[in-house]
Amino acid sequence: MQKLTCTMLVDDDQTTNYLNRKLLERLAISDRILVAHNGQEALDILTNTCHHATPSCPVLIFLDIKMPVMNGFEFMEAYLQLPLAQQHSIIIVILTTSLHPVDMQRISQLPVSGFLSKPLSREHIDSVLQEHFARQLPA
Repeated sequence: MQKLTCTMLVDDDQTTNYLNRKLLERLAISDRILVAHNGQEALDILTNTCHHATPSCPVLIFLDIKMPVMNGFEFMEAYLQLPLAQQHSIIIVILTTSLHPVDMQRISQLPVSGFLSKPLSREHIDSVLQEHFARQLPA
C-alpha cells in the first residue's frame, strides 16, 4: 500500500495517543503522524501547516469528541470556518467512546467521513483506508 503523507491523532488522553501512534507506526500507513491533545492544538497545526497542499498537512484525522479546551464538536465548527476546509480534502473520522444518544445525533450532523468506536484497531484503519483512500492502493 502507498503510505499516506500525514495522519493526525486528536485526543486528550496521552495513553490513547501513544497506543494509536504505535499502531499506526506498526502498520506503516503514514509517513508522518501528528498528535494534538485538543481541538485547539489541532486547529493550530492545521493553520500552520496547511496553507498549501504539503506533505505536512494531514490527509486523515482521527478526532475524539470529549476533550478539554476545545472538544471535537467545537473543532469541527472552527474547522469549517477555515479557508483550508474548502481547499483540501482532509478525511476526518470521529474516534470516541461516547455512545450517548445526544452525541450520536450531533455526530450524524457533522460533515465527517466516518465514526468509529474506540479503541482504534487494525480493522478500523483498514476499513477507513479502503473506503477513503482506495485509489492510492495498488491494484
